[in-house]
Amino acid sequence: MEIGDSDTDKYPHRIGNISRRIKLHDMRTVTLIIVHCSAVKPDQQSSAAQIDTWHRQRGFQLGIGYHYVIRRDGTREMGRPEYMVGAHCQGHNKYSIGVCYEGGLDNDGQPADTRTEAQRQALRQLLLELKQRYPRALIVGHHDLNPMKACPCFDAAEYRSL
Repeated sequence: MEIGDSDTDKYPHRIGNISRRIKLHDMRTVTLIIVHCSAVKPDQQSSAAQIDTWHRQRGFQLGIGYHYVIRRDGTREMGRPEYMVGAHCQGHNKYSIGVCYEGGLDNDGQPADTRTEAQRQALRQLLLELKQRYPRALIVGHHDLNPMKACPCFDAAEYRSL
C-alpha cells in the first residue's frame, strides 16, 4: 500500500478516524472478471442508477452489485468502486469484478445476445483495461459459474484471449 501518491489510481478510504488513499489493486485479490447482462428487452433501459434502485429494492444495502455497466450506446457507467466487493455472482463476489451490459433479452423476453456494436467495442476496451490491472484474472460469463443462468446470453470465451 502506498500513501500520498497521485489520486489517479486511488480512492479515498476511511478506517476509523484515519483517512488514507489506497491503490485499487492493493485492496483485494481479483481472480475473475465476470460478464453479465441486465436482462432487459430492447425497448427497456437499465442504467447504473436504475440497477442501483432495483438492487436496493431486492435488499442490497450497498446498492448496485456490479462494478461497471455498459449502455447500448457504449457509454460506461460506474457501479460499485472496484475496491468494494460486488454483489453479482453468489459465491464469487469476494474475488471478482462484475461488468454488466444493458440488454440480454429479445423482444419476447427470451435470452439473446443483444449487444450493439458500440457495446461490443466498449466492453472489449473495459475488459482490456481490467486485464491490465488484474492480469491473472480470468474473464468468464455468469453462466460459466452458474449454469442455471443464461446470463450474459453469449459465450464470454470470446474475451478470454485478452
